[in-house]
Amino acid sequence: MLRSLILPVVVIVGLQQPTDWTEQFPPFKIAGNLYYVGSRGLANYLIATPQGHVLINSDLEANVPLIRESVEKLGFKFTDIKVLLISHAHWDHVAASATIKRLTGAQYMVMDADVPVVESGGKTDFQYGKDASTRYPAAKVDRALHDGDKVTLGGATLVAHLTPGHTKGCTTWTITVEDGGKQYNAVIVGSPYVNPGYVLVGNDAYPQIADDYARGFEVLKSLPCDLFLGAHGSYFNLEEKYARMKNAGVSAFVDPAGYKSFVAEREGAFRAELARQKGAGRTAGDVTPREARPTAPAVTLSTRGSSSPRQ
Repeated sequence: MLRSLILPVVVIVGLQQPTDWTEQFPPFKIAGNLYYVGSRGLANYLIATPQGHVLINSDLEANVPLIRESVEKLGFKFTDIKVLLISHAHWDHVAASATIKRLTGAQYMVMDADVPVVESGGKTDFQYGKDASTRYPAAKVDRALHDGDKVTLGGATLVAHLTPGHTKGCTTWTITVEDGGKQYNAVIVGSPYVNPGYVLVGNDAYPQIADDYARGFEVLKSLPCDLFLGAHGSYFNLEEKYARMKNAGVSAFVDPAGYKSFVAEREGAFRAELARQKGAGRTAGDVTPREARPTAPAVTLSTRGSSSPRQ
């Protein structure tokens, strides 16, 4: 069992890690062969097929036993995970990728622009690369993905949509699942957040960041969405919807209006911040190390629209 294994430890110095990131959450079927196997604060998804399974996001080293326990509670084998995907190359979503690859033999597939970041253990991240507390074990990528690429396993097909800005290779995943004779378009949002310290004007490390964010929002607005999901449960009100599943079933997560509202609110926040930085004449040289360092998220289920530092 996983508990008997000695996992590598990533020491995070001076970083305020939210407790809900490593707090167990009940695993459950969202619809069809799409399952939630994440913690209360970090979202992971399992797409189960007869030929093995796909896992989206690896999270922190401390999350690996939680993910495994969730997968096995649902009746699946953790070692049957054949493909590992991510939403974006920030440590809270990818730090345990090397461990999960080692334990399962899964093929690691990452959007091309995020490949250098995960293969460097976070050292080449445009925002956090110089902050040792955000680094993690490097993991070799087995397949570099491009916008529109499909990942198919056992009859299930996921489509990778490049929605850059939050990271250069931030990826929103879509999949069509069938449940009760109905088909549902699931959208798993990568991240549309502008983190504190992000420089949108005159950013030498990421010159096209503002254009990339704008492009990402256009992609998000174009996607048909029935099941609204994302890299953090706070995006789509995980706990509230999970509580409703007892009576509502799949329909608890059918939320096209909530999806449109979330994307519109995040785009508005981006454009407001872009206008503020343009008005202030802000450049990358104006960012202090203290400002660039992320702190604990302020977002909660009741304040989904707040500007969380680490999304």
